[in-house]
Order: sequence, then structure tokens, then C-alpha cells
Amino acid sequence: MATPNWLGVYPALLTPFKSDESIDEKMFLKNLQAQIDAGVHGVIIGGSLGEASTLLNEEKIMLLKRAKLIAPMNFPIILNIAESTTKAAVAFAKEAEAAGADGFMLLPPMRYKSDDYETVQYFKAVAEATSLSIMIYNNPVDYKIEVTLDMFEALKAHSNIQAVKESTRDVSNVTRMKNRFGDRFKILCGVDTLAYEELCLGADGWIAGLVDAFPEETVAIYKLTKAGKLAEALSIYRWFLPVLELDIHPKLVQYIKLAATHTGIGSPHVRAPRLPLTGEELNKVNNIITSALAVRPILPDYRTL
Repeated sequence: MATPNWLGVYPALLTPFKSDESIDEKMFLKNLQAQIDAGVHGVIIGGSLGEASTLLNEEKIMLLKRAKLIAPMNFPIILNIAESTTKAAVAFAKEAEAAGADGFMLLPPMRYKSDDYETVQYFKAVAEATSLSIMIYNNPVDYKIEVTLDMFEALKAHSNIQAVKESTRDVSNVTRMKNRFGDRFKILCGVDTLAYEELCLGADGWIAGLVDAFPEETVAIYKLTKAGKLAEALSIYRWFLPVLELDIHPKLVQYIKLAATHTGIGSPHVRAPRLPLTGEELNKVNNIITSALAVRPILPDYRTL
């Protein structure tokens, strides 16, 4: 087991498909190897970007086991839990821990907009069902449930709830969390277009999306920022931003899969109800990606930082 310390870059991995919608295991492993080679600090399987809503639980477990075959011994493989019932979330946590998962990213209940008390009880039930480390996904923009500071106060007694994927879009929330809890919860930016800003404010890591296409650039920004080389990090970030904005669109899956196709570590295939990009939209996204690739920066030696 590789226990996550929730520091660094954790890609929310894509789930590559073939044209018949079956999982492309070869491409999955190719992308994972590119992430490992770039120096990411762990990966997350079956998140929103991984098309969790179209994956069967047995497919998520299969991807976990495949990833474990090539991952270094101390490299954490995190599984996402996104369920509609507490019973299902608890059952999947137990199944995934038994299958070798190293930790979980935990979303609030799906489909039902639970109130604060219900949400806390849901999180507690999962935490009590597993010994593994948990990162709470706080994304009220997309999932309509905000995990407030008072809710984190109610969760802090559970020692295995150790981190938050901060996706409120309010960068000052990093400071609010630090002021209230110090280092009790690790804070990882979950919005690509706010990563540099939140890292400068003291975020501990980055749950990244465009890393699926540009792993080296993503890790370079993180490591340069944490090393205090802010101007170098900012230069890469400014180049990257038009591409990072693909992460904040309802079709982020199609957009990021297209970017990964351009860089040779992905494919454009999605599972219905998602459909491939066509026409003017396809041309627009292609132009954003190819324009960035035409001036792709030469990176400093970030690995030694």
C-alpha cells in the first residue's frame, strides 16, 4: 500500500475508450506511464473527468488493478467514490480497499441535494467503513453541495479524512481553511485555471485535468511555484491558461480527451450520452490546442527541485 500524503500533483485520469466504447487498457496504461515519468505524486481513477457516471464499479476496480501493475511501490492510486446512496458508497469503499486502493476521493451524495447534516453523516459513514485516507471533493458549482468550514469542523475528528479538493472557485477559501484548521486538512486545488493562484496562497497540491495531455508542464508549474521560482512558473502558466480553460466547460471530458489525443497519450472516444465533438466546436477546440503546441515552452529542469 502507498499511503497518499496529499502533496503535489494528482491527475484526475481520463478513461480511454475504443470506438466501440470498451475501455482501451493499452492507452490507459500509456497515459499513466506518461504521468509517472513526468513526476506526478499519485493518480485518481474514476473521477468526473474519468467518466465515472458511465463506468461500472467492476471497471473501476479493473483499472485500479491494471494501474497497480506498473505503478512504483510508493505511488498512490486513488479511487473516486460518487454514489447516490450511503449504502452503495460504503460498499464500494470496502470493495476498493480490499482490491488494493490506496485512498479515496469522496463526493457528496449524487442526485439528491443533501443538507449540511445529511452530507456530514454520509461522509462519516464512508470514513468509518474504511481505514484508507479520504479527500473530500468540495465542488458546489457542479454538484450543488458546498462543504462549509463548519462541516469540516464536524469531520475533523475522523482522522482518515485528511484532505479537500478545493473547487469552490473562491481562492480565498484556501486561506479560510488554513486560518481555521492550520495543517489539519491538506488543500488541493481542483480547478486548473486557479492552480497557480491557489498554490501561491498555500495550497498543498493540485488535482489536475489538463495534466492528462500535458503532464510535464503541470508538474513543472507545481514544483517551480513551491520552490519559490514564481516568475518561471508564471511564464509556463500564462502559456498554459488558454488550454487550462478547457477544464471549466461542461464538455471538459471531450475537450481534454482531444488535447491528450494531440499529445499522443489519449484518444477522443467517449461513452454516450457524451458524443464526439463536431463542426465549429471541434475546430475551435483544435485551434486552441494546436496554437498552444506551436509555442510549447522548453521546460527548466524541474525534476531536481
